[in-house]
Amino acid sequence: MPSISGTDIRKVVVACDAGMGSSVMLASQLKRQLAKNAVTVEHTPVNSIPADADVVLCHAGLAARARVSAPDKVIIPFQVFIGDPAVTKVVNAVQRGGELSG
Repeated sequence: MPSISGTDIRKVVVACDAGMGSSVMLASQLKRQLAKNAVTVEHTPVNSIPADADVVLCHAGLAARARVSAPDKVIIPFQVFIGDPAVTKVVNAVQRGGELSG
């Protein structure tokens, strides 16, 4: 299982089934939260995860597809798009340090 230190995260990708809609809202929220941390946040379809992603956030139902699309990336599945503890864990790792694995 891949892991990364929060201080090494430079690009977070929010992946969803089509690359729009709810993932856009979550990506916008993360951009605001991580603006001071020099982290790029993008949204993309789960089958098109960019090679330079450090961490991929996706709905739990898409985690298996994300792991196929980006097997060497840290995949963080979540249940709800706004206020999920898994998303908070990523933000805290970037802002305060700490290890993420997934």
